[in-house]
Amino acid sequence: MALTACNIRTSPQGRELKLHGTALFPVACYYDDLTTESVPWHWHDELEALIVVEGTAAVTAGTESFTVRQGEGFFCNTGVLHAAWNAGHASCLLHSVVFHPRLVGGSIDSVFWQDYLQPLLENLSCKSVLLDGSAQWHRNGVISIENAWKFCMEEPSGYEFSVRTALSELVFLLSSNRPTVSVPPSERSLREAERIKTMLQFIQEHYPEELDTAQIAASARVSVSECLRCFRNTIGVPPIQYLKQFRIQKAAELLATTDWKIAEIATQCGFQDMSYFSRTFRELKGSAPTEYRNRARLANSRRG
Repeated sequence: MALTACNIRTSPQGRELKLHGTALFPVACYYDDLTTESVPWHWHDELEALIVVEGTAAVTAGTESFTVRQGEGFFCNTGVLHAAWNAGHASCLLHSVVFHPRLVGGSIDSVFWQDYLQPLLENLSCKSVLLDGSAQWHRNGVISIENAWKFCMEEPSGYEFSVRTALSELVFLLSSNRPTVSVPPSERSLREAERIKTMLQFIQEHYPEELDTAQIAASARVSVSECLRCFRNTIGVPPIQYLKQFRIQKAAELLATTDWKIAEIATQCGFQDMSYFSRTFRELKGSAPTEYRNRARLANSRRG
């Protein structure tokens, strides 16, 4: 199983399109360098576990935000909207493992699924878990994540058994230490979650076009003030700021993966003014578009 950077591609609804592993072995491990690229907002059916191996990461899952420091881990349950970025000024590197529940749960009529996995999947207080080392089981969980990641990367003989064992240990720890009382989300938070997904879908379908806050709000049939509140509570930035960030993220992907002219990329990503595009790109990415492209190509050649 080749180790790769976790380049996120999403559907218009923000659902990740990447296939993690194969149908026979639905798990994959990734590295992320948050120093140069943040992990954009997305969600997937798989479970995800990560470790910060260098620096400090800011991770937001649902409406909660976490600071994950070097040596700490994080778990994200199925279907949870989440994102991550560098929380410091130094480098920030992640090891992550993304796996389908059936890898450790087997069929839905197995004891593994019914007694351990299903209670974890359905516990509304376990949408995300910070493994900060405050308890011994946290530290054991981080070890399990790192073991699974290393086995995926090195692929020794029979590594599939070792990966499944490590992730089964993680699921057991999470399930055994889940809150005994699951606090259901309020109707307001559920409604807000659906609205934000609808508005993200609208932005991701129409980002090359001229958009304003009123149009984004109208896509979810809410007022401008309600739109601003939803983005503030969930994403942490106003909708127009998120739109700008999303456009720059798309431009960065095109710079790294195509030979298109920079002016063409700017236009494709909703920027009609080249000077504004260059200024915004430098503001969010820390370098000019040409510098970013050259650096991305150098990094890709080294990996190859």
